[in-house]
Amino acid sequence: MHGERGSVTAEFAAVLPAVLLCLALCVGAIQAAAQQARLLDHAAAAARLLGRGDAAPRPPEGAARQVGSAGGLLCVTVTAPSAAGGLGALGLTVSARSCALDDAAPDEEVEE
Repeated sequence: MHGERGSVTAEFAAVLPAVLLCLALCVGAIQAAAQQARLLDHAAAAARLLGRGDAAPRPPEGAARQVGSAGGLLCVTVTAPSAAGGLGALGLTVSARSCALDDAAPDEEVEE
């Protein structure tokens, strides 16, 4: 019985880093999802405003916005370095894209 003394402590010490790593990954995934939701909100608002011909708000700090149009739609893509646990330093980015009808574009004549 004396030979098994401390085995629970050793097992706990072996499992603790794995549990902490899993917890860190879960927190990072939640942070990335929240950041992606913020970028999507901005992209949708910017697409609607630019589609009406209004000025869009500035993108979130550290984010880049690209605007393009195709087929009567105006699309906004917002990209930012990942804020999840410093993953942006590794080059990981989070991106969101939204499109809206381009009311500011000249109407195209439809041939019958």
